[in-house]
Amino acid sequence: MHQLTPIEPIDYLLIGHIARDLTPEGPQLGGTVTYSALTARALGLRVGIVTSWGSELPLGPLQTIPIVNLASENSTTFENVTTSNGRVQTVHNVAQELDYYLIPDLWRNAPIVHLGPLVQEVEPSIVRQFSSSLIGLTPQGWLRAWDREGKVYATEWPEAAFVLQHAGAAVLSLEDVKGNETRLQEMATYCRVLAVTEGVKGVRIYWNGDVRRFPATEVEAVDTTGAGDIFATAFFVRLHTTRDPWEAARFANLLASSSVTRTGLDAIPTPEEIKDCMIEVF
Repeated sequence: MHQLTPIEPIDYLLIGHIARDLTPEGPQLGGTVTYSALTARALGLRVGIVTSWGSELPLGPLQTIPIVNLASENSTTFENVTTSNGRVQTVHNVAQELDYYLIPDLWRNAPIVHLGPLVQEVEPSIVRQFSSSLIGLTPQGWLRAWDREGKVYATEWPEAAFVLQHAGAAVLSLEDVKGNETRLQEMATYCRVLAVTEGVKGVRIYWNGDVRRFPATEVEAVDTTGAGDIFATAFFVRLHTTRDPWEAARFANLLASSSVTRTGLDAIPTPEEIKDCMIEVF
């Protein structure tokens, strides 16, 4: 285990792999942890990351964020190819598994704990450990598996009921469950607050037996990479502050809509966007 920067108190703890994304422009930093950490920092929170990463790429904008890294020979590496039948995703490498023992004592009572697995790397039982925190889940990494060639496909999530019952909120996309409404309804019965993003249609929120839909702002989308992670982070932060999932959804929806107008890590919200979204929500 390697500590990349000094350990200090934090507000927002992220657990998951920093990914290496293979793109036509070359390898780039990616993954939920990357987009969510930068978004939480943009929202004014002190952020910490627990990850496993192979250091093939410079950390870039992540280098000033405290990181605890379980050293791995290779980073988790994804390649996404868009075809006429939709996106084909391939996993080329998988870094090491992450568990509670890796988390510094100073971070174990962080107000918000975001579990963001990419390749089933986060030990599900970890959700038992944060009794004083809002646990936010982006469970896409528990909902995917891959074959011998690395081709990703949707899979069952045996621990769903257990994990969701311990969480304060979860955010996933309709694509994560391949549009399976039965699975979504089942997840909603387990989770206190469930947000289901639907791309250009916006998001639906399940809470207290009710479901409400919040349409996305119409924009010219350039790159949707990371939009779901930006939504999730903004949603968890506002939910922790207001305890109001409807208000949190409106705020997160606005920030996520703005994010798709830029490419790569430039999608991270700007101070002006955050201020404008706060004004619009209220």
